[in-house]
Amino acid sequence: MRTLTAFILLFLQVHAASAHGNEPHGSRLPWTFDAWIVLPIVVTGALYAMGSLRLWQRSQKPAKIMLRSSLFFWIGLLTLFLALASPLHFMGEHLFTFHMIEHEIVMAVAAPLLVLARPIGVLLWGLPRRIRRLFAQALKSRLVRNTWDMASRGSSATGLHGLAIWAWHAPVLFDATVTNIAVHRLQHLSFFLTAIVFWWSVIWRCSRGLGAWHLFVTMLHTSVLGALIALAPNPVYRAQTRMAPEWGLTPLEDQQLAGIIMWVPGGIIYAAAALWMLAVWIHGASRGGVHEHRYHPL
Repeated sequence: MRTLTAFILLFLQVHAASAHGNEPHGSRLPWTFDAWIVLPIVVTGALYAMGSLRLWQRSQKPAKIMLRSSLFFWIGLLTLFLALASPLHFMGEHLFTFHMIEHEIVMAVAAPLLVLARPIGVLLWGLPRRIRRLFAQALKSRLVRNTWDMASRGSSATGLHGLAIWAWHAPVLFDATVTNIAVHRLQHLSFFLTAIVFWWSVIWRCSRGLGAWHLFVTMLHTSVLGALIALAPNPVYRAQTRMAPEWGLTPLEDQQLAGIIMWVPGGIIYAAAALWMLAVWIHGASRGGVHEHRYHPL
């Protein structure tokens, strides 16, 4: 109950900080335009828009399928941009709670939406013809295909994503992201890329039953990590929680809220996806497996 009360007070404090110029956090919560983050997102969006236009003129695919993929892509890209550039990122640099929300959005919301869009082909069509051919040849090379095949196997993808999550939540590494911008960028990049590989494996490569298993495993180990963070008797993320008193929280309360966010809302996302896949798997099995998808390479 005390933690819930602290969470409510935290949101009231954030609202006050954004509404009053005499508050200690400034007159408004700023956006963060880091060129190393914003520029790749903008370029990706521009390439996708150009590729979509070209394919729309050439493709025989039903408009409904193209529109659905485009919807997934743009919502996913916008979600990624908001997580990494909106005031949420600024608050994440000051409070562990919002930093955890930012990470959950990147890994469990933006990444699966982008994977559902399967944007590689569209992005390639957004490139000039010569560069597109070079990229297509590179993607078809034995080295790239073998590397992708190995990394995107269910156990490999789940292991890589889990390793990134656990390694970066080691207090010494997590605290380093608050004080070193290069380390912070590397953390976000590793979270995002391993999440992309994980969700691609679960959605497009694994059978629905196996995908549900890997989602369940991910839910389990992230929930355990969240519980360890939330139930720790003392603050272990000292640099990340050092500004908590300025926002009306103790460092321990900030750490507890962050752990609960990973533990409960984060776990719910993976659990919901696992249950959906189980339902599809059972439904397909009852009809002779006709709805079981097939594996498609890059």
